[in-house]
Amino acid sequence: MNPFECSGSPRPAEDSRCRWLRFSSWLECVCVVTFDLELGQAIELVYPQDVKLTEKEGRGHMVCYFPGCLGDTQFSFRLRQSVGRRTSRFTEDVYNRDAPVTLQREVSHFFGYVYFRQVKDVSVKRGYFQKSLVLVSRLPYTHLFHSLLQIIAPEFFEKLEPCLEAVCNEIDQWPSPIPGLTLNLPVMGVVLQVRIPSKTDKPGGSPVKQIAREVRALLFFSPTLLPTIHELDLFRCFQSVLIHLQMLWELMLLGEPVVVMAPSPNVSSETVLALIIELFKCDRSVMPFLSVRASVILGVTNPFFIKTFQTWPHIIRLGETKMAGDLPKQVKVKKLSKLKTLDTKPGKITNSMLMLYQHKNLFPYYVYLYLQGIQRKRPSEVQSAILRRHLLELTQSFIIPLERYMASQMPLQRSVTPWKTPPQIRPFSQDEFMSTLDHTGPQLTSVLKGDWMGLYRKFFRSPNFDGWYRHRHKEMTQKLESLHLEVICNADLLGWTKDKSEVEIVDLILKLREKLIKARRQQLQVKDGVLDKLEAFITSIISSLPEDLQTVLGTH
Repeated sequence: MNPFECSGSPRPAEDSRCRWLRFSSWLECVCVVTFDLELGQAIELVYPQDVKLTEKEGRGHMVCYFPGCLGDTQFSFRLRQSVGRRTSRFTEDVYNRDAPVTLQREVSHFFGYVYFRQVKDVSVKRGYFQKSLVLVSRLPYTHLFHSLLQIIAPEFFEKLEPCLEAVCNEIDQWPSPIPGLTLNLPVMGVVLQVRIPSKTDKPGGSPVKQIAREVRALLFFSPTLLPTIHELDLFRCFQSVLIHLQMLWELMLLGEPVVVMAPSPNVSSETVLALIIELFKCDRSVMPFLSVRASVILGVTNPFFIKTFQTWPHIIRLGETKMAGDLPKQVKVKKLSKLKTLDTKPGKITNSMLMLYQHKNLFPYYVYLYLQGIQRKRPSEVQSAILRRHLLELTQSFIIPLERYMASQMPLQRSVTPWKTPPQIRPFSQDEFMSTLDHTGPQLTSVLKGDWMGLYRKFFRSPNFDGWYRHRHKEMTQKLESLHLEVICNADLLGWTKDKSEVEIVDLILKLREKLIKARRQQLQVKDGVLDKLEAFITSIISSLPEDLQTVLGTH
């Protein structure tokens, strides 16, 4: 049965919710924000019309933010949903189970993808047309949704609501995002072909080759191939602070608060997302424009914040880049330096010292590759791939010893028996882990030297260690549960029940039924047929009991 199809004949009140289930697997809603002379920025329209944003989610947050730049500007934001909001009926666990951690669907937050246009218009009282088209989603598909906006926004600004309704109906026909699949997504006469990443993908691999094989097999249409749905242009984000990239990696690894001062909203938001998603998966609050709370990454464009954040320990100042996207022909765009945003030189302001280094007299190797790429006029995608590879190697060098130690804390498979609860994972001992680094530490294989042990000690005190450990412990616990289920199904449970009392048999049935329900609810990855075999065993045992017990257990 298709999970997005409603069974039976829905009542009128349920009809709209059932209709938009496919749409909601991609987007929560689409918002149109305009400038009202009395209210200022205000939400003009939300589609589908039955989706309601609260005051806090809408006007009180970034949905109604206007960057104030002439022309067309694209940027992103992230906001917390209101308490008590009902989540989509789309089964979150099905997607999140197979998606990479950095691309899992958010439960308590929304992502906003914005296409803002400001052009002169003498028919408007203030003399300017100002409007934003905002895609609100729980998915961090930055590249996909900004590419989608580049297709639909220019047409929307010409035709307005009828265009928006047609687009939403097309999205409602899209197949759901399933990790590992390549999908064709038609919209406004264009077919976007994308591959949804899976947690089983090889680190550092690219979906381009996998998609290309399917493109060559297509005979009837030529889709627009998106090589990625989420990766950002690292070359554009970090080119003005490239020499400080390793420092940024260390700050993200340790969960340090950082302010990113940028000349424009799109540079600010892309850089913040690149810091979060590309450098290291951080367990923190993310507000790419305006928010002040502990352990955050802030992206700002207003010069007011130069003084406000003087006391922050880590400040990154980005240089100017070209404004992305095409601009309306009638608009003469001022240079960003004349928009009076951040009149400061790019670089970093931080009290931290690098824990790792290649050599005190040498630039990092990736900088040489970058400079070589400029001389050879390499495409931005290639330059970004060089940076991404370097960051991946950094993270792998650091995390592999931790993963190896965690694997050693897993109980031996032979200790899992059907007659006892699964053994416990041994606790993480920082001292014990540190003692392993002399023989298995990253300094043995990495070109980087320095205080690796000091970096681990700082990591243990950071919020990121807690997030990483909880995630790994959960995965290992589920693995133990899966092994336990498989061992149970391979045991002679029927023989065990022959000399047991009814009380013991009923207790066994209740425990097995609880494990079965839990396994299906958590969607544990077990061998094919294991859960069905366990359910068949429970049924056969119940049928052998007296009728009164069968009645009780049958309705339990």
